[in-house]
Amino acid sequence: MNPAKGEVVLGGIKDYEQRFIQAKRILIVGCGTSWHAGLVGEYLLEDLARIPVEVEYASEFRYRNPIVNEDDIVIAISQSGETADTLAAIELAKSRGATIIGICNVVGSSIARVTHAGSYTHAGPEIGVASTKAFTAQVTVLTLMAMMIGQKRGMLTGSAFHRLVNELDGVPDKVQRVLASEPQIKYIADIYKNATNALYLGRGYSFPVALEGALKLKEISYIHAEGYPAAEMKHGPIALIDEAMPVFVIATKGASYEKVVSNIQEVKARKGKVIAIVTEGDRVVKDMADHCIEIPDIADQLVPLLSVIPMQLLSYHIAVMRGCNVDQPRNLAKSVTVE
Repeated sequence: MNPAKGEVVLGGIKDYEQRFIQAKRILIVGCGTSWHAGLVGEYLLEDLARIPVEVEYASEFRYRNPIVNEDDIVIAISQSGETADTLAAIELAKSRGATIIGICNVVGSSIARVTHAGSYTHAGPEIGVASTKAFTAQVTVLTLMAMMIGQKRGMLTGSAFHRLVNELDGVPDKVQRVLASEPQIKYIADIYKNATNALYLGRGYSFPVALEGALKLKEISYIHAEGYPAAEMKHGPIALIDEAMPVFVIATKGASYEKVVSNIQEVKARKGKVIAIVTEGDRVVKDMADHCIEIPDIADQLVPLLSVIPMQLLSYHIAVMRGCNVDQPRNLAKSVTVE
C-alpha cells in the first residue's frame, strides 16, 4: 500500500486481478479464527467490491457436496498453511475448476504450494496456540484485497478509496493507543475472572469480532462464552442474562450505533453487566455501561483491527488470573493437521 500514490498493490495476486474483476462469486474457507477473519472479509468484499461472498467452515464445505463453478474464486485462509480441512476444501474446489487464492503466514506451507496464487501475511512466528496477530494480519490482507478489487471494478472511487488508504496507514498508531488501555483492561479482567459464562455482542463489521472475542475467552480461560449478532440476543440468549452475566458489547460509532445502544439498554434492564468497546469521546454508552474501553475513531470497515485488541487482552488477563497456560491451552494444537 502506498498512501502517497493512493494505491494498493498485492503482488501475489496481480496475475489474477482480472479473475477478481469478473468474478460472479467469492467463497471463503477457513477454520476457527481464520473463519472469523473470513467473515470480516465477506463484509469487506461485498461492501467495497460489490461481489457476492459466502464464508464456509472448511470442515463442512468438503463434506456437503458444495456447488463450485469455474468462474468462482475460493479464498483459503490459514495461519499455518497446513490445516487439514482447509487443504481438503482447496482440493475439492480445484477439482471443480475454481481459482484458489491462499492467505497464510508460513512461507512454503502446503496451502501456499497448492493454491494458484495468494498473499503471505508475514506476521512472523506466532508461538501461542490462540491466534491473535494472525487474525489482525489476515483481516489486513482481506481489507487490502477488497480495496484493490473495489477500485479495479470501479465500485470504490475517488475520495472514498483515498480515505480508506490513509486510515489504514494510520492503524499502527491507533493500535498503540488501544494497547495503552491495558491497565484498565486488566482491572476489568480481575472483576470478571470468576464468571462461568459470558456473552459477546456486535453488529455489522463488529459481529465477527464478537465471535472472535468469545472464542478467545473459551480457548485460553476455559470460561464458556458465545458471540452473537447484537439483535439476535432477543431470539434466545437474552434468557441467560442476569446480574452474574458479563456481556461484552462492541458499541463503536457507525451505522448500527443506535441499534446497539438499544441492545445495551435491554441487557441493563435485566441486570446484566455490560463491558462496552466504544469510540473515544462516547458519552451515551458510558452512561449505561458498567465499564467502557475506548478505541480511536476509525472507518467502519477498519473497526475490527482495533476492537479485537481489547477482547484479546481481556481473555489474556482473565486466563493468567485463573492460572491457565495462555500459550498452550489444554486439548488444543497450533496447527490442526488431522481431521
